[in-house]
Amino acid sequence: MAETTELGRYLRARRAQVTPADAGLPAGTGLRRTPGLRREELATLSGVSVDYYTRLERGRETNPSTAVIDAIGRALRLRGDAYERLHDLAELASGRPSEPGAPRATDDDTVRPSVLRMLEALRPMPAYVVNRYNVMLAANAPGRRLLPGLWDWPAEERSITRYLFLHPVGRELYVPWEETVIKSVAHLRAIAGGDPDDPRLTALVGELLLKSPEFTRIWDRYDVQERSGGTKTFAHPKAGDMTLTYEVMQLARTGGQRLVAYQAPAGSPDEEAMLKLDPQAP
Repeated sequence: MAETTELGRYLRARRAQVTPADAGLPAGTGLRRTPGLRREELATLSGVSVDYYTRLERGRETNPSTAVIDAIGRALRLRGDAYERLHDLAELASGRPSEPGAPRATDDDTVRPSVLRMLEALRPMPAYVVNRYNVMLAANAPGRRLLPGLWDWPAEERSITRYLFLHPVGRELYVPWEETVIKSVAHLRAIAGGDPDDPRLTALVGELLLKSPEFTRIWDRYDVQERSGGTKTFAHPKAGDMTLTYEVMQLARTGGQRLVAYQAPAGSPDEEAMLKLDPQAP
């Protein structure tokens, strides 16, 4: 029976990623029909009945207690964003209202003039602004040159996630590509968990599911991760190879816009390559 809630889909996907050995269970004998833990194994580890867990996964039980969700999260070995997403989906399934004052998503893609000035002030560091769907909204000159070909697409199609899977340069630019796309898809999953019926997100995910088997494979893993910063390695067709540190800054009162800025240690070969992206760099 198909699951009827996003919580059920999440539980099933995460259960498939935990092996009996991961959970400290004996491997047993015989073939397993599905990868990962069986429902009865996860139910036992969580301290709930098999019937209750099955109803939860199939969407028939929609009001689990916080204690039950905590126990299931521990059994699934969830950490950080993935653990928080489990609780978010449980609240969504129950129909409980969001906390008072919680920010709501918006489709406003206008970038404030003060943010545009900030982008220019960050030169020669590549910097850009994306919305909650990873669509590029604005960038300084080196930020535009960092992702060759993205700006050839219409404004509404400039999702960096879409670029990673569907643009020939996007598939060659990031090293390693697989690690980068896993994180990008995990970010989309984080958005979907909070608002699974978002029409813009549904359209983006639907297109990628149709056009990219790799996206489908990674999407079905149901990894969840908010973007915060780190390092990325580029095999840039003009600037050459470079590893850059990046920071992600949430912009207040924007419905999810983020400013992303890249940098490299002063005087390093990585900085030398990065400076080739800015025609005004010394």
